[in-house]
Amino acid sequence: MTETTTRVLEPADLGAALAVLESAPVENAFVTARVQLAGLDPWRLGGEMWGWYTEGRLRSLCYSGANLVPICATPQAVRAFADRARRTGRRCSSIVGPAEATTELWRLLEPSWGPARDVRANQPLMVAEEPSATVEPDPLVRRVRKDEMETIMPACVAMFTEEVGVSPLANDGGLLYQARVAELVGSGRSFARIEDGRVVFKAEIGAATRQACQIQGVWVAPEHRGKGLSETGMAAVLRYALADVAPVVSLYVNDYNTPARAAYRRVGFRETGAFMSVLF
Repeated sequence: MTETTTRVLEPADLGAALAVLESAPVENAFVTARVQLAGLDPWRLGGEMWGWYTEGRLRSLCYSGANLVPICATPQAVRAFADRARRTGRRCSSIVGPAEATTELWRLLEPSWGPARDVRANQPLMVAEEPSATVEPDPLVRRVRKDEMETIMPACVAMFTEEVGVSPLANDGGLLYQARVAELVGSGRSFARIEDGRVVFKAEIGAATRQACQIQGVWVAPEHRGKGLSETGMAAVLRYALADVAPVVSLYVNDYNTPARAAYRRVGFRETGAFMSVLF
């Protein structure tokens, strides 16, 4: 019988954890970036990293913080993570990860954690490795400056509320969310087209490693939609990302958002897999 075990990883397990994370650099970019920055100490990481071992070797991970994220999780590992999650109780606001593992994780957790506020079962994962060959980048899209926080925040709040269905200002008055936006602006990973003091288009590089980065928070002001600004804006952000951040750029999008999927394909992104999100 194969010997398996699950436990909370410690700082000494960092090398083994990174080896698992970096085995799938695109789909794991979000968690990999956090671990590279913070290590495995729960206080710095913002949650626990669970490890699933077979024959003494670390094979799968699950990040348990504001999100519950299965990572390179085999079916047996998913069952072990579900057991641990049931015992600890729900502390996360969402479950998100590769569709196959996340689907099974939610199937096991739904009886005790459900119902969810929303389940997005198929969110295509899209990648690009070259600047757009067909869409000219918007020359007015640029990095957001640190003194423009008051300008960018309303657009960030509007995007989050549209996408997630709740305001990021609800729980703590937005302190954590504002800190996250400030972090992205301060690190040069927030981009926008700003006209007359108002954001027309914006997007961020939300996660960045040496191997891959992930674009998030794409938003066009309602009065400017339908003009192709998401395509030219994304072409500009893609150019910045490839030049300055990583050789592979990814994003994931709701399957029902057919206009966005078509726009990203025109910019040069291709679908390579799927994520799933369960929102509470």
